[in-house]
Amino acid sequence: METIKAITTRLNNDEGSILSGLYGSDPEVLKYQFKAYTDLMVQFEHRFGHDQVALFSSPGRTEIGGNHTDHNHGRVLAGAVNLDNIAVAAKNDVNRVRVASGGYRPFDVELSNMSPQLSEKNTSSALVRGILARMKDLGFAIGGFDVCIDGRVPKGSGLSSSASFEVLIGAIVSHLYNDGKLDPVQNAIIGQYAENNYFGKPCGLMDQTACAVGGFITIDFKDPSSPIVKKIDFDFMKTGYSLVITDTGGSHAHLSDEYATLPTDMKSVADELGASVLRDVTLEQVVAAIPGIRSKTGDRAILRAYHFQGDNLRVARQYDALQKGDFQSFLGMVIESGYSSFMYNQNIYSASNVREQSVAIGLALSEMVLKGQGAWRVHGGGFAGTIQAFVPDALLPEYIKTLEHVFGKGACLKLSIREKGVCKL
Repeated sequence: METIKAITTRLNNDEGSILSGLYGSDPEVLKYQFKAYTDLMVQFEHRFGHDQVALFSSPGRTEIGGNHTDHNHGRVLAGAVNLDNIAVAAKNDVNRVRVASGGYRPFDVELSNMSPQLSEKNTSSALVRGILARMKDLGFAIGGFDVCIDGRVPKGSGLSSSASFEVLIGAIVSHLYNDGKLDPVQNAIIGQYAENNYFGKPCGLMDQTACAVGGFITIDFKDPSSPIVKKIDFDFMKTGYSLVITDTGGSHAHLSDEYATLPTDMKSVADELGASVLRDVTLEQVVAAIPGIRSKTGDRAILRAYHFQGDNLRVARQYDALQKGDFQSFLGMVIESGYSSFMYNQNIYSASNVREQSVAIGLALSEMVLKGQGAWRVHGGGFAGTIQAFVPDALLPEYIKTLEHVFGKGACLKLSIREKGVCKL
């Protein structure tokens, strides 16, 4: 750790391209980021009284390909984005984690009891406790620390603010107590463990891996304990397209049950075929079994299995297209993935609230503007929230104007892919 004064000097000089390595070379952007970090250090010192601190940054992620494939050990394409959560942290001597995050009530996690707490379910406290408990189980040193967080990955944006938070906590413990020895993929697996077993959400592993590793990547979860992560050598800046995420509104707060039906449905089909996950069966096997399993699994589960098989293979084809520089073929497969999510995976709107279909409206407007020239699909978990579009730069003003006419000014975010995953500055 360093003194706040030393870090401020280092950031101001951008020694080693600390800030520009994360945020690019735009002077106004760098000025904004410098102020954000220095303001957060001032808040931290005022709240906790430490002068020796460490800075951290954890990106959000965007899902590029493979919608709800990870939890059945499938393939995905994902990228870390230039929206991040930043933190100032330091060890303390009170054996508890004390967290202050802008816009949220501060909370403490006492480390004398590392078991899941029912009262903490669906809270950030559960995630912190679960991450430290799992790190301890795996032989890592843990201890108390104080942290101020500026959460700049919008909650409910579909950019995985929770996964970004999880790997941020993992990185802090790694650097404060373990000399930074935690591997990025292991950090992701620990975050998933905490979300599954302490927070109470049966998520896959894509979000945490993308946030932890960084860059534009493909992840193969055939063996989820050791996912295969490959970076893709492709420069989106040269395509003449922009990646736009649009918040169509709607909260994810009451959708946990909807999300839970997706892996449950898919795995019910796999189970009827003698497997634990759909990655272990083929589309041909699924189709052959339909007459005998419909009454057991229900038709929705079969359609979701059909979606999984298509999107899992599609990711491999998308990866090949990008490796070859065939961006137009890639865009075509983005559209195919979106249609598959709508028709087969059925995660575009909530079955319990069919009056609200903001994601579907966003997709319809995207098709109206981009058909034949761009691509569009649901982004992330679905049911509410965000959509993703690849927009030709010439159509960007029209696209944003059309979507924000319905969803409000500022609903559209133009993003870039960030090369670095979660890191200590």
